[in-house]
Amino acid sequence: QVQLVESGGGLVQTGGSLRLSCAASGRAFSSYTMGWLRQAPGKEREFVASIPWRGGVTKYGDSVKGRFTISTDNAKSTVYLQMNSLKPEDTAIYYCAGSLLAAPAPTPNRYPYWGQGTQVTVSE
Repeated sequence: QVQLVESGGGLVQTGGSLRLSCAASGRAFSSYTMGWLRQAPGKEREFVASIPWRGGVTKYGDSVKGRFTISTDNAKSTVYLQMNSLKPEDTAIYYCAGSLLAAPAPTPNRYPYWGQGTQVTVSE
């Protein structure tokens, strides 16, 4: 099982940038596919991005393509989400999540392991 701890959230103005980090630990987490998902108030949890820890194809939700970038640093056991050109509609709690599937569908139910989340607020 993997343990995940997010950091890096905060308040930013429209058009600004933030970088979220997710520190991973635990047994065999390097075999996981890592994802970022988010949940806005009153809305369902939404897929943002994913990346296989050992490298491979990254996936992005349609609403963040071209603005967000997911990456990993194996030496630091950390997954990042670089968020640029932020919009008020990006306001949400962002969760780091792990899946043992090699290519999980971009839906929350394919990720059984979750961090506690970090709040991102984008002001107009």
